[in-house]
Amino acid sequence: MTNPAEVDLSVCLGPVRLPNPVLVASGTFGHATEMARWVDLSRLGGIVPKTVTSRPRRGNRPQRTVETACGMLNSIGLDNEGIDYFLAHQLPQLLEVGAPVIVSVAGENQQDFVELAARVSRVDRVTAVELNISCPNVAHGVDFSTDAELCYQVVSLVRRACGKPLWVKLSPNVTDIRPVAEAAERAGADALTLINTCVGMAVDWRRRRPMLGAVTGGLSGPAIKPIALAAVYRVRQVVGLPLVGVGGIATVDDVLEFLVTGASAIQVGTANFFRPRVTMELLEQLPQVLRQVGCLRVQELIGTLQCG
Repeated sequence: MTNPAEVDLSVCLGPVRLPNPVLVASGTFGHATEMARWVDLSRLGGIVPKTVTSRPRRGNRPQRTVETACGMLNSIGLDNEGIDYFLAHQLPQLLEVGAPVIVSVAGENQQDFVELAARVSRVDRVTAVELNISCPNVAHGVDFSTDAELCYQVVSLVRRACGKPLWVKLSPNVTDIRPVAEAAERAGADALTLINTCVGMAVDWRRRRPMLGAVTGGLSGPAIKPIALAAVYRVRQVVGLPLVGVGGIATVDDVLEFLVTGASAIQVGTANFFRPRVTMELLEQLPQVLRQVGCLRVQELIGTLQCG
């Protein structure tokens, strides 16, 4: 029997029910199993391992990361072992940790996305597929998330081939994210992940050289939280899909800001690098804070922002 004072942290994102809203973001948590010494992986609301591509990728040349005053620039370039190795060796281990697994895939073209999503969706215990159509660190990596029509095309094709719930990760590097979000919804997405990193740059003026090997990279961390919150707020006004908030989340207040603004769940990214146990801290604090405000179901707070 449930303790009447126990807080229900479970959330629903369309057909997906998660035990709690605290997930880890792709590219910031490795393949998850290497984090087991710091994190009880079974307690996470969901794990999004690093993005997988059809063929192995060596990624961009060094330097690949640079710390900034309020975050981090990265230019990894989707370094990974490829889908064959992932399905044979990495995914089976990940599926044993006890948390929902949302597999992130990135294609070089529309058919590549379709084939990747179709292969992943045939694995029974995968919870959902996240389409990374917005990585700013690879050639043509953001084409599908900066043009509403291209977004519609690729999501439509993947939707027909993918039997799993489909999350689409969008880019902030656009004039207006709303038309792209609407296109993803029309095409059959089950949820939207907002946002990927913002394009940025760091320069060593003494050497007259960029600090990243690829010159520009993706800015993440606390600096982009206001941008991510605004994206969640604006997209919430025009689509009915569940939203997953990403960007600068490191405290329980950050989590609740995203939920109140309209996200049904969040992904912790850059904070994993400097506080490996941050997700465990959030899961310990979240019920306490909710009880303090008299809320016993986290679902009750989602989208309750008042702007008038």
